[in-house]
Amino acid sequence: MADHATPNLPSRDFDATVRFYGRLGFAVRYRDAGWLILEQGGIVLEFFPHPDLDPLTSWFSCCLRLDDLPGFYARCTAADIPEARQGCPRLHAPQAQPWGGTMAALIDPDGTLVRLIQNEADQRQRR
Repeated sequence: MADHATPNLPSRDFDATVRFYGRLGFAVRYRDAGWLILEQGGIVLEFFPHPDLDPLTSWFSCCLRLDDLPGFYARCTAADIPEARQGCPRLHAPQAQPWGGTMAALIDPDGTLVRLIQNEADQRQRR
């Protein structure tokens, strides 16, 4: 297996987290009372319990670098996650960024900012 990293994110309720991310194609890879691992394709998200988290003041975030940002974003909208400026969960539409890439955002029910970044062939070659 190649070196890799996985984000560790808060969850106020593992059942709710499984339901939310399940609508986006994630499946449970591991679960016990203190840890939850979800996987979809090559993406792995790990969650720890944080029952007292206030989603409106959460500062947790991560980036998902995707080969098919439009396809993932379409799954989000098909799961009835609204494009909105407030509230959790919500989406922010893909936009070209000053650094040359394309990025969208998903804010999950726990207030975690999940940046959705389109992989670019020329960016991958520079790394």
